[in-house]
Amino acid sequence: MSTLTLAVAQKMLADALAHSRSHKFNPMAIVITDARGAIRAAASEDNTSVIRWKIAFGKASGAIALGVGSRKIGVMAAERPHFVAAASQLAGDGLIPVAGGVLIRDADKVIIGAMGVSGDTSDNDEAAAVAAIQAAGFTADVG
Repeated sequence: MSTLTLAVAQKMLADALAHSRSHKFNPMAIVITDARGAIRAAASEDNTSVIRWKIAFGKASGAIALGVGSRKIGVMAAERPHFVAAASQLAGDGLIPVAGGVLIRDADKVIIGAMGVSGDTSDNDEAAAVAAIQAAGFTADVG
């Protein structure tokens, strides 16, 4: 099993921001957690709205809490809204049921962390996370 080191998390953060800038996305907030849900790296770009980092954290922590990417949590919310509403109450760090919260899996498919991105469309948020996770040599699991 791999671990998500601070150096790797910081590199993924930089890569996600670079992807966002190269695609001219809106200003982003990005939070990367380890498998426990503890923050390993985070940043909010200039001119991002004040709660974007909380949304990014909610995407990442929700993915860790339920073991699926936040895109899948969105599907679950449509199919089983009462379950997701109840799970959201239990998830102390939040649970945001839209794309942009991506699990980070190692070569053995073990979850070693998650990246939450918020600032542009949910699809673009997710694309920035996937690009950075894959650039680091891990598997991006969107759900």
